Amino acid sequence: MNRDSILGFIIIAAILIGYSVWMTPSQEEIEARQRKIDSLAMVRQQQQLLDSVRMAAEMKRLENEINQGSAADVNADLAGEDASESQQRLTEKYGAFALAARGEEKTWVLENDVFEISINAKGGAINKVVLKDYQTWDSLPLVIFDPDNNDFNLSFFSRNRNINTNEFYFEPYLNGYPYDGSRPLKTDTNDSLVFSMRLLADNGMGQPDPNKYIAYEYVIKPDEYMLGFDIRIVGMDDIIAANASFLTLNWQADLLQQERSVDRFNGSTIYFKHLNDDVDYLSESDDDEEVVRTRVKWVSYKQRFFTSSFIAKDHFENAEMKTYTKERPTHDHYLKSMSSVVEVPYSSGQTQIIPMSFYFGPNSYYEMRAYKLDLERQIPLGWGFFLLAWINIYMVIPVFTFLGSYGWNYGIVILILTVLLKLLLFPIAYKTYSSSAKMRVLKPEIDEISAKYPKKEDAMKKQQAVMTLYKKAGANPMAGCIPMLLQMPILIAMFRFFPSSIELRQQSFLWATDLSSYDSIASLPFEIPFYGDHVSLFTLLMTVSTILYTRMNNQMMGSQSTQLPGMQTMMYLMPIMFLGLFNNYASGLSYYYFLANIFTFAQMYVFRFTIDEEKLRVKIEQNKKKPVKKSAFQKRLEEAAKQRGYNMKK
Repeated sequence: MNRDSILGFIIIAAILIGYSVWMTPSQEEIEARQRKIDSLAMVRQQQQLLDSVRMAAEMKRLENEINQGSAADVNADLAGEDASESQQRLTEKYGAFALAARGEEKTWVLENDVFEISINAKGGAINKVVLKDYQTWDSLPLVIFDPDNNDFNLSFFSRNRNINTNEFYFEPYLNGYPYDGSRPLKTDTNDSLVFSMRLLADNGMGQPDPNKYIAYEYVIKPDEYMLGFDIRIVGMDDIIAANASFLTLNWQADLLQQERSVDRFNGSTIYFKHLNDDVDYLSESDDDEEVVRTRVKWVSYKQRFFTSSFIAKDHFENAEMKTYTKERPTHDHYLKSMSSVVEVPYSSGQTQIIPMSFYFGPNSYYEMRAYKLDLERQIPLGWGFFLLAWINIYMVIPVFTFLGSYGWNYGIVILILTVLLKLLLFPIAYKTYSSSAKMRVLKPEIDEISAKYPKKEDAMKKQQAVMTLYKKAGANPMAGCIPMLLQMPILIAMFRFFPSSIELRQQSFLWATDLSSYDSIASLPFEIPFYGDHVSLFTLLMTVSTILYTRMNNQMMGSQSTQLPGMQTMMYLMPIMFLGLFNNYASGLSYYYFLANIFTFAQMYVFRFTIDEEKLRVKIEQNKKKPVKKSAFQKRLEEAAKQRGYNMKK
C-alpha cells in the first residue's frame, strides 16, 4: 500500500466525518423537530384516548346487552328472556364451554424466591413473569415479556367448533381444591405449591360440571427457575373430537429490552432442540421463520441474558416458529416479537395428562446445564468450533466462577483471570520471542541476500537462498507463527465469553458502570459512521495499546523488509477498525484485551533480558558449520524425483 493509497483512505475518512458533522442538525433544528414530534404525539395520544373511550363505550354496551337480565331495575321476565337469548348465542358459538365465556377479570400471582408469575382468569395462562434478583439497565423490575401482548392458548375441535382457551374464564384451584384467595400463593422453604386453572365444561343442565374440565396445572418450587406445567384433560372424551390425535399450543410474546446496548453477536431469537439431536436457532439479526416437521424437545424465546423456554417432558410433534419486529410497538421497552405453534400428542380417553415445564430465568451456564436439557447451548460459547467451546467450558468458566465466588469485584476477577491465562501461555510466548530473536540475528544476512537478488525474476533464487540460510542456522521462520496460532482460539473464546457472561451484567469497575455494556466517558453531539455517538475509554485504551504492541513487535521481529507491500499499513489499520467494532461492545472484553496487551509488554521486556542475542548469534554460527541433515520428507522428495528421472530414461 503506497503513500497515495494511504492518503486516499485519510481523505475518505475525513469526508465521512465532515459529512456527519455537516449533516448534524443545529440545536434550533433539533428543538423544532422535537416540538413537531411532541405535537404529533399529543394528537396521536388524543386520538388513542378517543378510540379508547369509544371502545370502552362499545364494550360496555355489549356487556349490558349480554348481562341485562341480571340488572335489578329491569323487568324480571324481560331480563330472563334476554339472558336466555344471550346464553343461547354463546352456546351456539362455544358449545359445551358456553358458561365459561362469561366471567370476572382476575389475576393470581405465584411467587417463590426467584420470580413472580401472574396468571389471568381469562385464558388461565401466564401473562407476566418478574425475576426478583435482576433489574433492567434503567433500574426497573425485570419483566421478561410484555403482559399486554403475551398470549398462550390451547386450541382444538369440539363438535365442529374451533375452541381456543384464551376466550374462556378459568377457575382457580389450590392443591386440588377450589381456591378462595385466603392463602398466599407463595412457596415456603421446603414444600412446592400446586396451583391449577380449570376450564369447566357444561353438564348439560346449565351448570358447570366439576368432572369435565381442561386444567393448566402449575407446580412452583421454592428456589428454582423451572416451573412445572401440566395440561390435565378430564372427562373430555365426548367433547373433544374423537378422531383428534393432537392438540395445538400457540404462544406469542413481545420481548422487552433489558439491556442498554444490543449485542450483534448475541441477539434475541428463537432457539429449539430437535428430539435426540442438536440445538438450532433462527436468525439473531433479521426477522426469520422456520417450520420443523420432526419432533422437538423444547422451544425457547432467548434474549441476551434471559430466556423463556417451553419444554415437553416427552416431545412436541412439530413446531412452527417466527421472529418479527413490529412497526408500531405499544411498549417503550419493546425489543422483538416471537411466535410459535406446536402440537402435543393426544388420545381420546377419560383422563389424560400432558407433562411439560417452563424455564423463566437467566442464561447462566451452570443453572441451565443442571437440567440436562441442553438449554445452555443458547449461551454463545463458540459451539460451532469444539475447541472454543472446550476452552470456555473446561477452563474459563470454572476459573471465572471460582474467582467470583469470593465476592471480589469482577474487574479484579478479570485481572486475575488474565494473569492466569498469561502464565498458561508463557511457554508459547517464550517460544515466539525466541524465534523472533533468531530472525533479528539473521536479518543482516537476509538483507545481503535481498541486495544480491534485487530483480523480481530472481525472486525464486532469493527465496531458496533465504531458506538455505534458515536451514544452516537452525532457524524456522514458522516457529513464531505456530505459537501465535495456538493462542488464537483463546483470544476468540474470550471474544465469545465476556459479552455473554451474565456475571458481568450491571457490574461496575472504575468508570465503567456495566462491564457487559460499553463504558461511555463522553457523549458526542453527532454520530460518527462505524463508531457511534460516544467514547468508550477501555476500547480506546485497547486500541492504543494494540498499536503500540504492533510497533514494538515489528521492531523486535526485525522483519520489516520481508513483509509484503502494504502489510505494515494493514497491521496498523486493523486496530483502528476494531475501535469502531468494540466501541459499542462489552467493556469487560475491551478491558481484558487491554490487560492482555499490558502483560504482553511486560513479557517482552522480561524475554529481552533473559535471551542473550550475542550468545544466540554464536550458537547460530556453530549451527552453520554443522552438516545439514536431510529431513525424512526431503529424502522422500529426492527419491521420488530420482524415480521419475529413471522412468523417463527408461
